[in-house]
Order: sequence, then structure tokens, then C-alpha cells
Amino acid sequence: MDDLVLIGMPSSGKSTAGVLLAKRIGYGFIDTDLIIQGEQGALLSEIIEREGAEGFLAIEERVNAGIAAMRCVIATGGSVCYSSRAMEHLKKLGKIVYLALSEQEVARRIPSLAKRGVVMRGDVHTLEELYAERVPLYEKYADVTVHCDGQTIDETVAAIAAATGFKI
Repeated sequence: MDDLVLIGMPSSGKSTAGVLLAKRIGYGFIDTDLIIQGEQGALLSEIIEREGAEGFLAIEERVNAGIAAMRCVIATGGSVCYSSRAMEHLKKLGKIVYLALSEQEVARRIPSLAKRGVVMRGDVHTLEELYAERVPLYEKYADVTVHCDGQTIDETVAAIAAATGFKI
């Protein structure tokens, strides 16, 4: 149980802060969205368009539930929280760190959810609905929460390190 698993809304800094944190603490880095894109030979938005939301979520669940890592920072896709199977597997690997952002900050950082490749399930069509659906799931699975509003990427990296007991 040596890994750090980053969860949170799209644009919360999981990939960017994750790779910088990994370098600073001497860990490997895994970005599950990049694994999915490489495996599928397409961008996330293209996979969602081709497979539909449920098809994409099945791919994401399979990839995340199959991660094998040791001493890695793992950046997950924002929709991994929909899969209890994947989240239970990731929790066995290490500490789950929720990078929390306010809804207003997510809106500022992401002008277009569709272009970003964000999965919208069922009756969810707006950022407000997406936020309301996902935040309780992130909170449910989190071992540690790091609030990222108004922080630079370096401040976010430092906050994650401090919250998880690493000195950088």
C-alpha cells in the first residue's frame, strides 16, 4: 500500500500535479486516461462518442481495476468514482487523495465539458448536475482531501505531499 491515487473533478490537477509530485517524491507516475487512450487508439472524447457513456465507463473500470503499481502516483479519470469495483481496487493499492475544487473553479478551468472528454451519464447534462453527482462519490472514497481552489500547481503539489506525509 505504497501508492497515492488522485481522484477529483476534471481540471482539478490530477495529471499535472501527479507527475510533478511523483518526480519530487521519487515515485513512478501512471495516468489512467493515457492508458485508456493508448489502448483504444483515440482521444477520450472520441472514445466516449464511439462507445457511449456506459461503454466508456466499462473500459475505464476495467483499466483502473487492473492497475498494478508499487510506489506510484496514479492519476485517475474524473469518472472513476462511478465504479465501486475500480475504487475498491485502487484503495487496496494506497491512499486515495481527493483534489477538491469548487464548482465555480471547475467552470473557470473547463469552458467545454464535451471537448474535454467528460462522461455525462443519464440525466446529467450540465456542470452543476455533474458536480452534484460526483462530489459525494469523491468524498465517500477519499482518505485525504486537498482543497485546490486558488492554488498554483506547485502549491497543490506541496499540499498533497503535506497531506500524505511526504517532505518535498
